[in-house]
Parts: sequence; structure tokens; C-alpha cells
Amino acid sequence: MKALVLSGGSGTRLRPFSHSMPKQLIPVANKPVLDYVLENIRDIGIRDVGIVSGDRIDHIGAAVGDGSRFGLDITLLRQDAPRGLAHAVLVARDFLGDDDFVMYLGDNMLLPGIEDAAAAFRQDRPAAQVLVHKVPDPRAFGVAELAPDGSVQRLVEKPREPRSDLALIGVYFFTPAIHDAIAAIGPSARGELEITDAIQELLDRGAFVKAVEYDGYWKDTGEVADVLECNRKVLSDMQGRVEGHVDEHSRLSGDVVIGPGARVVRSRITGPAVIGAGSLIEDSQISAYTSIGADCVLSGTSLGDSIVLDGARLSGVSDIVGSLIGRAATVAAAPVNAEGHRIVIGDHAGVEVAA
Repeated sequence: MKALVLSGGSGTRLRPFSHSMPKQLIPVANKPVLDYVLENIRDIGIRDVGIVSGDRIDHIGAAVGDGSRFGLDITLLRQDAPRGLAHAVLVARDFLGDDDFVMYLGDNMLLPGIEDAAAAFRQDRPAAQVLVHKVPDPRAFGVAELAPDGSVQRLVEKPREPRSDLALIGVYFFTPAIHDAIAAIGPSARGELEITDAIQELLDRGAFVKAVEYDGYWKDTGEVADVLECNRKVLSDMQGRVEGHVDEHSRLSGDVVIGPGARVVRSRITGPAVIGAGSLIEDSQISAYTSIGADCVLSGTSLGDSIVLDGARLSGVSDIVGSLIGRAATVAAAPVNAEGHRIVIGDHAGVEVAA
């Protein structure tokens, strides 16, 4: 079995971050979302992985390398434009050959993994197997309608009146039968080759399509709120350790990870939290559910429930909560005599200022 990871898309809901980095590389607990995806694939015994990406393929390649650090062999596959999930399978046709494969959306977090789903596919080997998850409002998703035996009867994309609360999530298992099904469909109304149409084609041909309900933690990290929620979840399961230096005037409580070369000086950190390698936390207070990236400097700052990316500098600012601060960003207090707030902000960004 092989794996196909989709790491394209423009990430419009994560702007401005997605202007400068693929959304799949945004970190959760100081590790890119894509790393969690690749680790889940490795854990089901797959070695050969193709990653489909567009104009950010060089960023993806620089982040994952040849895959050896994951125990994988990674092949990069370029898609000229976002033309749908089924089109990504077309792009990967030569790589996939006649092997079974799992297709995994690279911005989806599934904890603790997909081992049970993989075992179910290998046991029954349906033409296709979809992972589904109960959601309160299925109208924004592809929805699976199931027979009593768990087989899929019909797939409906974003139904106005859903007959099921089982949404398709970002993991699919396929036999080579999917290739003929994709060849038989045309673009949807939005001009894309939809994987749901290809699976429906299998159903129309009488093929067995199975649904497995995923009862673990699942989140599509498409928005800042989703990324922060994933950060809280991963940090909650992390055990504290200190590999850097914490001075005698500082206090750690709860599970706190201090990375190699990081320094904590006259500061208080309440876990769960992680401080990246080489960062300096000085005269600051870090509250729970916070991830500080590598080589950051925080001085005279208080923040919590936030993610700070590598190389950021925060000085003299307080009460920062629920925030995502980009790479090498600077957040500083205004001069005492300032008449108001001074803001330098890029396209599609958002900022909230206390009244």
C-alpha cells in the first residue's frame, strides 16, 4: 500500500500566514500539521508516500526532505492548479501504479491516528473506504448515507437537508478501481474533479464502498481557531521536560517543555506549554496552552492560549490571548506618551485592540 498526501490549496481562511507558507506547515505544539500526517501514515506500515502540491512544492520539499527522518520515502508531485481531489489522484497515477493507497488531506489532524481504519480496509478490501465523523451541522461537508451493514449507499456534497450527520473527513482508502471511476467523471459545477463523484461512480457500478466512523479527535486546521484548538489538544497530552535552562527566579507549573538551548529568566510558565529551542523568556508570564517556537524572544510580556512562530519578538506587551503570531514578527509596547495604537498589518490579516 502507498500513501498520497494532498498539500495544495491556497489557504484563504488562514491568511496572512498562508501568503508566506503552506497551511500544512503551520505548527501545532511546535510541529507542522504535515508532520502529524506523515507520522500517522508511517504508523500504519506504509513507506512510499507521494505528496501533491502546487506552487508551494519547494516549501513542502524543504520541510520534509526525502522522508528519511519519518522512516518514509517521499516523492513530490506537482499539481499545476487546484483542480479537485480526484485530479490529484490523476497527477499521481504513475506513482500509485496498481497499488492500494490511502489518500490523506495534509491539513487534517486525526489523533491518535488511523491504525484501526487501516486494519479495517486491509481486512475487507472494499473498492473504497471513507472515514466519517459525526458533526452537528453536516451541510458544510460531504455526507455519507449508510446501510445498516456500514456500507455506503450514497454520497451527497453539502446537502441542504442532510439525511445523515456523518461527514466525510480527510482520509480515504482506495483500491486501483478508483482510477477507472475518476476517468469516467467530469468536472463539477465548480470546475473540479470531485473525489465524492468518483466514489459515487463506484457505487453506481455496484462496487462495495465502506464507511468507518472515526471516534478519535479530528480537526480540519483551516482557520486560526481550529489551529489553536488543535494546539490545546496536543499540549494537553504532552509531558513536561526541561532541556534548556530555567533560572532560580523562575517557576514552572504543570507540564512544560523547555527546548534545547532555551532560557527562562525571572519568568513564570504555567503548562501545558512548550518553549522552542534557543528561545529566551525573560521577565514574562506564559499561561497555559501556549506554544513558543524556536529562537523567539519574549521580554516583559504576558500571553496565553496562543501560538508564536519561530523568530518572533514580543516586548512589553500584556494580556495577549488566543493569538497566532507569525514568523519573525515583532510585537512591542508603544511609547508612554503615544496618543493611540500604531499598527502595521498586512493584507487579509485581523487584529483586535482593547477598547
